[in-house]
Amino acid sequence: MEPPALTVSAAVREHLRKLCLHEFPCGTGSWNKSRFLPQTYRAWRELIPREEDAVGPGEETVDALLGLVCSPHSPWALLEGSSAEDRFLRELAIQNPLMLKDSFFYTYFRSLRVVDKQVSLVDKDLLKFVKLEELVLSANQIKEIDTTNLPPTLKVLELYGNKMTSMECLCTHPPPRLQHLGLGHNKLLGPLESLYVTSDYWPNLISLDLSFNDLTDLQGMVSGLQTLQRLRLLVLQGNPLALVPCYRGFIIDGLSGLCVLDDITVAPSEKHLFRGLSHSGDLLAHEARLVVTVGHVRGVLDSSVLDLEPGPQGPFITYSYYVTYEFVEDEEGEGDEYGRVLAEIVKPLPSTEQLGEDIPKEPIKEAEDSVGSGLASQSQSRELEESGASAPLPRPMDSAEEQAKLRPRLDPRLWPSPGTVLFSTVRKPWSDVIPCNYEMQHVLKDLVRLKAFLLSGTTVTIVEEKEQKGSKKKELRKDLRQDPPVLRVLGSGPVDLEPLLSGEPFVSTVCNFGVVRTLETDRLTLYRDSKKKKGEKAKNAALEARKSKTKLSAASVYESDYRPDPLTVEIQIQLIQGHSTEEALRMLVP
Repeated sequence: MEPPALTVSAAVREHLRKLCLHEFPCGTGSWNKSRFLPQTYRAWRELIPREEDAVGPGEETVDALLGLVCSPHSPWALLEGSSAEDRFLRELAIQNPLMLKDSFFYTYFRSLRVVDKQVSLVDKDLLKFVKLEELVLSANQIKEIDTTNLPPTLKVLELYGNKMTSMECLCTHPPPRLQHLGLGHNKLLGPLESLYVTSDYWPNLISLDLSFNDLTDLQGMVSGLQTLQRLRLLVLQGNPLALVPCYRGFIIDGLSGLCVLDDITVAPSEKHLFRGLSHSGDLLAHEARLVVTVGHVRGVLDSSVLDLEPGPQGPFITYSYYVTYEFVEDEEGEGDEYGRVLAEIVKPLPSTEQLGEDIPKEPIKEAEDSVGSGLASQSQSRELEESGASAPLPRPMDSAEEQAKLRPRLDPRLWPSPGTVLFSTVRKPWSDVIPCNYEMQHVLKDLVRLKAFLLSGTTVTIVEEKEQKGSKKKELRKDLRQDPPVLRVLGSGPVDLEPLLSGEPFVSTVCNFGVVRTLETDRLTLYRDSKKKKGEKAKNAALEARKSKTKLSAASVYESDYRPDPLTVEIQIQLIQGHSTEEALRMLVP
């Protein structure tokens, strides 16, 4: 059996009870009894407290009682953040407690704030507050409101963070004097919502906040808002309709009297730049365009220095590096024509902390198994390689049984979230700074799903791909030929994309995954590079110098100053928006 719905008036009564207006040091009792006349046979004038300087034994003065409720160190002090109304009522309950009757409360309150109290019902007792002008019911469980229970004196109504799916219930008998309506962070959706934002229901509305709902009909919304002649402040950010390229310009041109849009003042220059754009609503493309750019990767460990020297017949081991990120898959299933195969599961490289101080003559042997796992993408098209972009990594298997068997072996950081696709940069060889030079434009038509994705964010991952190849003259042995590339996740982390919903034009960040290189591996890399550059003679000279005290002293200085770069990758996600009518019109046509 479900518990009874909590009403607004019940929440108000509970709040007044917690103020303890009839308990010490408030109200009447032994602590102030001499200030009041006897309770029997009194005229109404006798209800006024006596103006006496002296108090009886065991009683407290008014100033002393006020100190108990006003001092922040008092056990009777109000909680931090209490409203001015609460403080006034506590003081009144000391100075003149006999005034605190129901009739007083119903005429005193001009503002009621019932926030995060699990209220689900606006009851008719609210009509008793005959002077109520502001009603804040945010962060509750309200799905619908019977507007006949709202006082007609209301000028401000806030319902942020509730569970309302439509404004229709508010339009049955709306408060005629309402000037501000706040419905942000609800579940409003559907094209019909534009029918409920007209002057037929809100003739005096000055401010309207519908932010962070699921509204998608930009053209219909502007048509309805055009009837609100007094509207000056509008907030629609966080809705899917705010993701289309010409969103801000379309609204500014359509609502000529608007002063503030999404908490940003509408400048006269903007009105000039977007002049005439609202007349092109029939060409409006209901899609969003975002550009993802991946810059440089730094701090990668060169794993090749830990491999054995290949024999004359191989196998030759090569390493490449790339970055993946999750993004919403569009309706056409972009990139489905590209396949991918499962990679071999291997253990991480052995800890380089156990390597000796001296550079070994042979690189340290890699362990046979590893914990990391993942997906390796097959060959990419020549055009993508030239542009630095690559195809998304589609879902791995057609067979549900095979997928279920393989999933426990996959590194979860290389498995896309439901409804998303993994996109990958082109594979690049190791270097101190690996330039990805990646740029991909994503065009999304399902704006509601895109909004959900932006709220959850994406995951960026740096992957190392290890491949074995035979010599140029001979093929790789049959027992090695079947081995797929081995993937190892070097670093993975989330990127917050919610600022794109809050009006930011782009999100640009450097993902920092910590240090993965060590002193020993960097010394191995330096030794290998010097060997390639200077030849065998330089190698012998370096080995001899390393044995000398001078070289050891220099090495100790190098160790003390050693500060390896952390593993990082630069990434930017930009929401494309037109900055003028001309620019927006180029993006309007689907």
